[in-house]
Amino acid sequence: MSGVSISHSAAIPEILIDTIASIIEQARHHVRQSVNSAMVQSYWEIGRLIVEHEQQGEKRAAYGKAQLQHISTQLSARLGRGFDVTNLRNMRSFYLAFPIRETVSLELSWSHYNRLSRITNPEARQWYVQETLIQNWSVRALDRQISKLYYERLLASQNKAVVIEEAAEQTGLLADNIHHYLCDPYILDFLNLQDKTYQESDLEQAIIDNLQAFLLEMGKGFAFIERQQRIRFADEDFYIDLVFYHYKLKCFVLVDLKLGKLKHQDVGQMDTYVRLYNEKHKAADDNPTIGLVLCSEKSDAVARYSVLSDQKQLFALKYLPYLPSESELQAALAQQREAALLRLNKPR
Repeated sequence: MSGVSISHSAAIPEILIDTIASIIEQARHHVRQSVNSAMVQSYWEIGRLIVEHEQQGEKRAAYGKAQLQHISTQLSARLGRGFDVTNLRNMRSFYLAFPIRETVSLELSWSHYNRLSRITNPEARQWYVQETLIQNWSVRALDRQISKLYYERLLASQNKAVVIEEAAEQTGLLADNIHHYLCDPYILDFLNLQDKTYQESDLEQAIIDNLQAFLLEMGKGFAFIERQQRIRFADEDFYIDLVFYHYKLKCFVLVDLKLGKLKHQDVGQMDTYVRLYNEKHKAADDNPTIGLVLCSEKSDAVARYSVLSDQKQLFALKYLPYLPSESELQAALAQQREAALLRLNKPR
């Protein structure tokens, strides 16, 4: 059969390559999982041994650096690197933060637990554990949420008395959950706009360029649909800056970006968007659409004397182009609590 050449590579089906690659990838994943599980379990056990030795029957005891240094020297001589004083102290902190073995999830990595162990508030720590598991946060994402006091801000945004009242008055939409999924303020420091002069279009583009980080800041349940989505009414076109769908609240979420102080026309415009969207896009099994006006400065007067005061689907929320200091965040939280108390005590 002279003159005939057969390509050996062409005879190998693509599905065979895909199957082999899939097996290798799965094996690597299992190896990483096994290594992670072994690391988490062994470091927890090491922390337990250190704490039990240092306490020796006492409820609380301080373990001096000299003792940890001695353990570190001995382990390093036997096993090599990875057992310096800092790592041993982290293992000790890990056990103290999670003393019940059954509460330690092997789905999280040692790096996750190393960061979680530094949270002093037990309730906040447990909340971050649950959210990390649910949202599948990376260590970097977890660290960002902790550093900007996500738990404290979310907690402050929940006015339980008002939520209960709304739930009793309103049917259809999950009114008891809306506030749980909204933050105020939103911190947009990842957009790197703090030292720039920018317009609303620049803000929108920066969000699109950093969409993953923006979704993380928005919180759980948000899925991006479209930017500058057109809705038409009669002979007029309207363009919505950002459209999301919230799969837990089961509704569309419209976002309008505004620079400067909130104005009455901003609220009126969003009210129009929400009404049109409910008419043209909301399916029968969707809950009513939510409208968010994200502004750099809110107005108490607009909030009080506009449809915001009685429209349960509209929200004006603040965004900050930079991460404020911890004292500034605490002051904002205190202001929100005071406002919540005023609403609670308002005469009916």
